[in-house]
Amino acid sequence: MKKSDFDFDLPPDLIAQMPLERRSGSRLLVLDVAGRSKANRKFYDLPDLVQPGDLMVFNDTRVLPARLYGRKDSGGAVEILIERVTGAHEARAQLGVSKKPKEGGIIELADGTRITVMGRDGEFFNLRFDIEEPLERLLSRLGEMPLPPYIERSVDDTDMERYQTVFAREPGAVAAPTAGLHFDEALLEKLRAKGVDFGYVTLHVGAGTFQPMRAENVQDHVMHREWLNVGAELVEKIRATRAAGHRVIAVGTTVVRALESATVEGVLRPFAGETQIFIFPGYKITSVDALVTNFHLPQSTLLMLVSALAGKEVILDAYRYAVLQRYRFFSYGDAMLILPPKAP
Repeated sequence: MKKSDFDFDLPPDLIAQMPLERRSGSRLLVLDVAGRSKANRKFYDLPDLVQPGDLMVFNDTRVLPARLYGRKDSGGAVEILIERVTGAHEARAQLGVSKKPKEGGIIELADGTRITVMGRDGEFFNLRFDIEEPLERLLSRLGEMPLPPYIERSVDDTDMERYQTVFAREPGAVAAPTAGLHFDEALLEKLRAKGVDFGYVTLHVGAGTFQPMRAENVQDHVMHREWLNVGAELVEKIRATRAAGHRVIAVGTTVVRALESATVEGVLRPFAGETQIFIFPGYKITSVDALVTNFHLPQSTLLMLVSALAGKEVILDAYRYAVLQRYRFFSYGDAMLILPPKAP
């Protein structure tokens, strides 16, 4: 299986650069895999598409303002993108700089904070911040929201709110779980009134999610690591939902990755730790019965994950249809509700 098997033509003007004024005002492509049918709806129609007793599972990670700017001790400008916080004063990061710093090199931020380069791990650098406050507090003072590279504009004040889900509570991500961005409080209340239950995982999305797949053979790709937590309360909710004959609906690919990482020999169990799970066609997803997801990049691991759920040709056909219908793509774009042919 080749990464080029997951390519599609995407006009650049369909890449959403700004969020819509209303979170739930985005479009929703409803993909019924069994019937090979597609329906064009609005995201605020979601309560009409779910059933009482369904369980929607969200990722409650909170995005850190993880982009910093500084200068090397030699004077060169450095852009720092935190990939993940690894300790109270340590982080793993990508560095945008003309000449990569060596181990022991110093980077200074605008407020005088000094950062020591502790070493390098492939494309990432291990950094130690010379601070007394927790690193998250420094980021809240000096950091900038880390918009994805395909959003080709400067960060503005609206991004601090809109590149964050309304249910975000566990700080640690450096990229948003974007399927959750469509939910506002009014929509959540309508879903509750419909009889839909909610559950939460935490998966701290890392900057590695934007790294292109370099191996042509899909099986040769090595996924980046991300930290997750699937708690006992959620495991029990999922068990009870399935036992009652209702559906588990994942909100975003990060939820699928978290639940599948916590599934051993077909049994979902509580789990907290790191995952490098790579889901592509041939992998059988057993933890969810439906998926709400944004439209993903060509040749990306996320496109491969949704193809594992619904079938590669079905997904690529839906993507071609979405392009013709002028759906908006990627983080601030529109969404899709994938209804697989039957529950696992």
